[in-house]
Amino acid sequence: MKIAIAQINPTIGDLLLNAQKILEAAQRAASSGARLLLTPELSLCGYPPRDLLLNPSFVEAMGITLQNLAQDLPPNLAVLVGTVEQNLNASISGGKSLFNSIALLENGEVKQIFHKRLLPNYDVFDERRYFEPGLQANYFTLDNIDIGVTICEDLWNDEEFWGKRSYAVNPIADLAILGVDLVVNLSASPYTVGKQQFRETILRHSAVRFQQPMIYANQVGGNDDLIFDGRSFALSRQGEIMCRARGFDTDLMIVEFDEAQRDFQLGSVTPVYESEDEEIWQALVLGVRDYARKCRFAKVVLGLSGGIDSAIVAAIATAALGKENVLGVLMPSPYSSEHSISDALALAENLGIKTNLLPIGELMQGFDQTLGDLFAGTEFGLAEENIQSRIRGNLLMAIANKFGYLLLSTGNKSEMAVGYCTLYGDMNGGLAVIADVPKTRVYSLCHWLNRNNEIIPQNVLTKAPSAELKPGQVDQDSLPPYEILDDILQRLIHNHQSAAQIVAAGHDAVIVDRVIQMVARAEFKRRQAPPGLKITDRAFGTGWRMPIASNWIGVKNAYQTKSIATPTLVCWDGQDAHPQIK
Repeated sequence: MKIAIAQINPTIGDLLLNAQKILEAAQRAASSGARLLLTPELSLCGYPPRDLLLNPSFVEAMGITLQNLAQDLPPNLAVLVGTVEQNLNASISGGKSLFNSIALLENGEVKQIFHKRLLPNYDVFDERRYFEPGLQANYFTLDNIDIGVTICEDLWNDEEFWGKRSYAVNPIADLAILGVDLVVNLSASPYTVGKQQFRETILRHSAVRFQQPMIYANQVGGNDDLIFDGRSFALSRQGEIMCRARGFDTDLMIVEFDEAQRDFQLGSVTPVYESEDEEIWQALVLGVRDYARKCRFAKVVLGLSGGIDSAIVAAIATAALGKENVLGVLMPSPYSSEHSISDALALAENLGIKTNLLPIGELMQGFDQTLGDLFAGTEFGLAEENIQSRIRGNLLMAIANKFGYLLLSTGNKSEMAVGYCTLYGDMNGGLAVIADVPKTRVYSLCHWLNRNNEIIPQNVLTKAPSAELKPGQVDQDSLPPYEILDDILQRLIHNHQSAAQIVAAGHDAVIVDRVIQMVARAEFKRRQAPPGLKITDRAFGTGWRMPIASNWIGVKNAYQTKSIATPTLVCWDGQDAHPQIK
């Protein structure tokens, strides 16, 4: 039996377009001699549909689209389609009104419906908000082959692999007890760095443990802050990779099941990426391309400061949308260095993108004059510095509004974590491209990008990072060196370590205390930031749910530890400024 995997890129809510993509994949699969076609989780509506599921007309339209699709599919091809199904018992027995389901379509009909059993409710997942879990093991018989059906999270509860159970049942183990011939898993699994290796490891464990060949079919594409990397694959009973689809791209993969051997034959195996930087680059390019396309933007604009953050964002945007669709705007102030302009122009020339030069000196003077009486007798400080950033933000928004461009903001994760950014200034934008990329990783990406020829000018890579909002300013006036800051942030945000644990790892107690305070105090800024593309397992986005009005600042993580220094206050410009450590 030939089994096809349609690694499609659905648009959330566009039922007709998604159905058309499934139909086209089905036609290709049938012409290749496939008997069964797999599509990803919720392939008909796209994942995650979020509160669209609360709209009864949306759910009704999905059901109609599913029936129409069943009638349009090629004969002699069975197709598994991700959809939702109403829970008819909800009004009687309680529970959610919908199931996250897979429909088996064949010969013009919906033959069977299978329900997802394990519903994730962590990080970006919120499925118990909408769905009721299924209670039965799912399988069907096709040409005398018993095929077990699981949906995404259903495979992530192997107690032998984890050393514990997160759910009461293990759907893979239940299917093994039933003696199915193979197991398919239909997923919409968001990308994070290194996740593919982890997926293959956990499925390999299950395949070997239960002696079952397994297929993993994943969605591809960008949906809001989430990026789906595809890389669908099949495993033999011995846990060997028998085929692997492309990463960050649509694909149709065919794998053949040998009934006599009860296993898959070796097919096409796409190689793994050579480095994390290459993988992250592909993810960010896809994220920008799909966000722009699905939000109906053809062109983007961004500020080019001559710094490394705007440089990598411009390079990503150019790769995603083409050089003719990217506009870089230079907005020097009297405090800008000469190399800021020359480095930005050199970058633009390397990328082949258009630029505009809009000096802001006169606009700054206008603000100084207007605020002169009110600010009289005060020293130049953060308020004045941030006016520069807000002037630039205003200009960029004006260009975006005038010409219908998508404004890309260029702040990195290190800055977002500690609030080293200006509300309504450099935080302006419709998409924060590198908001989940730490500063040290930004440098690593740039070096990777320059591996064959110079794209990011060398001076951008070697000069000290600076916001250039006052004479001689560098980031390290206000922040620890990025190597130190990023390690502290990794331990605090991703590893959930306390202040005492971070200090025990070798960091200075005073610096740790300051950084933790800055992270806590910057929450109100992050809440107002544009959506940022997620590439790590702990991003400042959908899955980050911290309170703003909270007094649980990080120093209290060490309230039982006497080794942590007395808190040193972080000085702030009222509501919005760059934090200054004093």
